[in-house]
Amino acid sequence: MVKTILQGGPVQWGWITTGRMRDLSGVVPDIAGAGLAPESLAKLASIDPDRLPLVPEGTRYGPCVGNVGKFICVGLNYADHAAESGMEVPHEPVLFFKATSAICGPNDDVIIPRGSVKTDWEVELGVVIGREARHVPREKAPDHIAGYCVINDLSEREFQLERGGQWVKGKSCDTFGPLGPWLVTCDEVPDPQSLDIWLEVDGVRRQDGNTRTMIFGVAEIVSYISRFMSLQPGDVISTGTPPGVGLGMKPDPVYLRPGQVMRLGIQGLGEQTQRTVADGGMKEIAGMCDAI
Repeated sequence: MVKTILQGGPVQWGWITTGRMRDLSGVVPDIAGAGLAPESLAKLASIDPDRLPLVPEGTRYGPCVGNVGKFICVGLNYADHAAESGMEVPHEPVLFFKATSAICGPNDDVIIPRGSVKTDWEVELGVVIGREARHVPREKAPDHIAGYCVINDLSEREFQLERGGQWVKGKSCDTFGPLGPWLVTCDEVPDPQSLDIWLEVDGVRRQDGNTRTMIFGVAEIVSYISRFMSLQPGDVISTGTPPGVGLGMKPDPVYLRPGQVMRLGIQGLGEQTQRTVADGGMKEIAGMCDAI
């Protein structure tokens, strides 16, 4: 499922079937909250797609989940990424929050923050919660997942690591959370721990991994987080990135500059493409957020 936004028009929810995008807006108002519950998704699956109108070509993709309540991230969840970052492999999942105001569409421009010289990329598998989870055992955790998506967990390393305090300010800049293009339901992802994951900058492959090398798998992450806070339908978990981030480049780190293009994807979950732009001020950012 995808969110599409017509230029100057309304938000629509789309359904990709047989290679074509169908308009779901007359069936569901939003893919969020209760709309992500298994029974709600089952009702959508029972609809005859041929009876739905086609979405016009050239529409903009918005983030694939609406009204995200919590945007939770897992740090250092690939051992080789921890090593390239100069940090120890964690014994428990490293959790931090990313502001929901960072969320944008999968192909929207990424704004390099004012004063930034260390904006970095991180392709990650996103997990979308579909049923409330509280103290959920690991073996039951998949029952609480609505689906999966691609996330670029963009990070400003100076803000994150050199300015004191928690990581949140280096992770939460506007446009630092592209989601989508698609929310792929669990029945379409038989094994989330066997997905190729990659990212390119200006056509150069920077990250090339597989989710099988995660330290903590998806089910363990959902179970672990649910011990400390309840997870609600529409919450998003970003599960960590494989090696190849700019921070870890040798002999010297390499960071994003305005005018570059990132392309990233995960097997079966689609691809994102983003152009980096200089911060044009709050008017530009507000206009982008209004359209989400």
